[in-house]
Amino acid sequence: MSHTYEKVSGNKAKLTFTIPAEQFDEALQKTFLKMRGRINVPGFRKGKAPRKMIETMYGESVFYDDAFEAVAQEAYDAAVKELDLHPVDRPDVQVDEIGAGKDLQFHLEVFVRPDVTLGDYKNLTVEAEQRKLTDEMVDARISQDQDKASRTIDVDDRPVQEGDTVNLDYAGTVDGVAFDGGTASGQTLKIGSHQFIEGFEEQMIGMNIGEEKDLQVRFPEKYHSEALQGKDAVFHVKVNGIQVTEKPELDDDFAADISEYNTFAEYREAIVKELTEQIARSNDAAAENALVEKAVENAQVDIPQAMIDDQASYMVREMAMRMSYQGMKMEDYLKYTGQTPEDLVNMYKPEAEKRVKTDLVIDAIRKAEKIEPTEEDVEKATLDQAERSGMDAEEFKKNLTDEQKEYLKDNAAIRKVLDLLKDGAEILEKKEQEQTEKTEE
Repeated sequence: MSHTYEKVSGNKAKLTFTIPAEQFDEALQKTFLKMRGRINVPGFRKGKAPRKMIETMYGESVFYDDAFEAVAQEAYDAAVKELDLHPVDRPDVQVDEIGAGKDLQFHLEVFVRPDVTLGDYKNLTVEAEQRKLTDEMVDARISQDQDKASRTIDVDDRPVQEGDTVNLDYAGTVDGVAFDGGTASGQTLKIGSHQFIEGFEEQMIGMNIGEEKDLQVRFPEKYHSEALQGKDAVFHVKVNGIQVTEKPELDDDFAADISEYNTFAEYREAIVKELTEQIARSNDAAAENALVEKAVENAQVDIPQAMIDDQASYMVREMAMRMSYQGMKMEDYLKYTGQTPEDLVNMYKPEAEKRVKTDLVIDAIRKAEKIEPTEEDVEKATLDQAERSGMDAEEFKKNLTDEQKEYLKDNAAIRKVLDLLKDGAEILEKKEQEQTEKTEE
């Protein structure tokens, strides 16, 4: 067997094969022996008819397709391995010469993992969001702990005030007629949360337990129910109960109750350290993303459509898996949104192309810099993954499959590529206006 390789373009390869006649004849004989039991020939029991008789009756080429498939697949797999090709689609095969006693000749074209022309990726200057710790952030974090330690108590000696949580019944009408969704019993509402229509909560302030009252409100001009948009409504409400949330004082007792620290000062210092580390990780990730985006932008690559299609399909499967974790089914989602699976794939294609190009560029940098992770690099990637998974490190490592080990090795290599990009790079703080525009997008 012999083959030749020709690069048609940056992402397409042409392979031409010649299979010796004796090898193809051997494949024909094996195919005959495999298929003869399924072929009827008058005057012969199944499986007993001579090959020549079958070929005379059904045509000389009766065994060609199966024999070709066997030898062609073997030849193709061997060439792909030898040439270190990475096909991304099924090959387009053309037979040039086939027949018993003849050399089998065929050629094929196949899209392969494309070449990447790298641009600048070292010593880059990029802008990225670089947050700074503020007192407001620390206070907000402490407030979260304060809310968790708060308790709710019943109030029966005063009317409703701003900030109270009220248990109420209500029945809404428009022009004296009840409407769907306008009636409820035992509903809980925090006054001042603006969960209800504007004016509703404000009119409840001053009501006592057991008191009933008609509230005059107007639905917004933009409302999810078109029938109620801009309509005046009356809600008859009754207050069943009043509760208030009592927050603990921010003192040493509070710190001792909700943390391992004996004083509030120590507790606050620990919060500052925790948030400082979080922000540092966030800033580092933002810088890495900006550097990768710049390196990808500077590179040139002709991506086969098959790679984009495959990545988009994979992203749809990811979406379906996330939905299943939330108890949703993809078919229900499609029915609700009026979309088809093809619509979703097309929607993801722009992002899929970006992902594919990013992977290709990172891999190209890895090869250009001859980056290979050390055992220590892989061990660190493994321990980090075990920590993120909330598992014991040794137990995690013991259950790893070969595929998962290879994945962690690749992650360690990508980590080294990111470190390379950061080395010598200049990270400028993204201007506030640019950050706002990015958030809105």
